[in-house]
Amino acid sequence: MKKLAMLLLAPLWLMGADIEWNNNFTDAQAKAKKESKPLLVLITSEQCRWCRKLESTTLEDEGIISKINGHFVPIHVTRDKSVYPKNLTAQMVPMSYFLDGNGKVLYSIPGYWPVEDYQSILDDALRKNKGK
Repeated sequence: MKKLAMLLLAPLWLMGADIEWNNNFTDAQAKAKKESKPLLVLITSEQCRWCRKLESTTLEDEGIISKINGHFVPIHVTRDKSVYPKNLTAQMVPMSYFLDGNGKVLYSIPGYWPVEDYQSILDDALRKNKGK
C-alpha cells in the first residue's frame, strides 16, 4: 500500500521540479568538468522584463527543466552583482552562455526565447560540447 501511494504521488513531485541552479561559478565549473557536462551560465539583471519572462515561461517548462538538470550544470548570475568571469559579457540580458568544463565558451545566445526555440538552443550547445 505504501509503495502504491509513493508511485501515485511521484508525478506530483516531478511537476514541481525546478532547475537546480548552482550558486558559485567556481564550484559549478568544477562540477561541469568532473561530470563532463557543459556549463549553462544565465546572466540576467534585476530590472529586465525579458529576463523575468524567460524565467517565468521558458525556464518553467518541464521539458526545459528536465534537459537542463539532466545534461547541463546551470548557474544563474546577476549582471553587475554576481562573481563570474569577465569574458562573459552581457551587453544585453538575458544572456545564455554555454561553456565546457575548462571555461571555454562553446556557444552564447542573447535574449528571451520561447520553449521550442530554447530547446533547440540547448540541443545546439550539447552538440557543440560533444564536438569540441
